[in-house]
Amino acid sequence: MSRTNRVLPHPLLSALLLGLWLLLANSVTAGQALLGLMLAVLLPWLTRRYWPAQVTLHRPWTVVRLAARVLWDIVVANVKVARLILGRTSTLQPAFMAVPLSLENPLSITLLASIISLTPGTVTADISPDRSRLWIHGLDVPDPDATVAYIKAHYEAPLMEIFQC
Repeated sequence: MSRTNRVLPHPLLSALLLGLWLLLANSVTAGQALLGLMLAVLLPWLTRRYWPAQVTLHRPWTVVRLAARVLWDIVVANVKVARLILGRTSTLQPAFMAVPLSLENPLSITLLASIISLTPGTVTADISPDRSRLWIHGLDVPDPDATVAYIKAHYEAPLMEIFQC
C-alpha cells in the first residue's frame, strides 16, 4: 500500500506529534489525549502529498552520534557566544564562508543547513542555485578554512553515511 493511501502515512511523526502535544498540554487527560491523537493522525494525513519520497536512514548509531555531537556543539557554542558578546566585541572576526557540498539529497542538505543554524554563532545564509555550496555566516571565524573543514568532517560526513549519499 502506498504511503499516500495509508491512514498513518508517517507513523513515527504521528507518535511524535502525540507525545509533543501531551507534553505541551502538560496533561494526560482523556480529552487532551483524544485531541492529540486527532492532530497526530490528521496533520500527517493532510500534508502527505507534500512530503518527498520515503527516506531510508542507514547506520542508526551514526544518527545517535551525530545528534550527540550537535547537542554538545550547541552547548559549547552557547558558552563561546556568551563570552564573545560579554567580552570585547572589537576583536570579533565575522566571516561569510562557502561550504562545498558533497550531499545531493535535498533532505540531507536541509538537515546540514539546520544543524549549522542551530549552533549559536553560525547561520546558513543561502544555498547556491545548483545546490553545490552552502553560504554560512560565522560570528567569530579566525580561520574560515578550518571552520569549513570542521563542518564537512563533523556534520556533512555523518549525514552522508546516514543517507548513503
